[in-house]
Amino acid sequence: MNAEYHAAIDRLRKQIGILLSQYERIKADNERMALELTTSKTQLNEHKTTIHEFEQKVNKLQLTEAFKASGTDVQEAKQKVTRLIKEIDKCIALLNT
Repeated sequence: MNAEYHAAIDRLRKQIGILLSQYERIKADNERMALELTTSKTQLNEHKTTIHEFEQKVNKLQLTEAFKASGTDVQEAKQKVTRLIKEIDKCIALLNT
C-alpha cells in the first residue's frame, strides 16, 4: 500500500511539473504577444500620423494647383490632382497593410 502512495505522489509531482512548465511557456508567449501588440499599436499610431500629414499635403497641393490653373490649365491641374490623390491612396493602402 505504501508503494502505491509513493507511485501516486510521483505521478502527481510529474503532472504538476508538466503543468508548471506549460504555464511558464504560456506566460512567456503571453508576454511576447503583449509586446508585439504594443509595438503594433505604436506603428499604427505612426502610420495614422503619416496619413494625416499626407492628407494635409494633398489639401495644400490641391489649393495650390487650383489657384495656379487658368483656362486650358484647369484640365491639366485636375489630372495632376487626380494623380496625386491616387498616389496618396496607394500610400495609405500600403500603410494599412
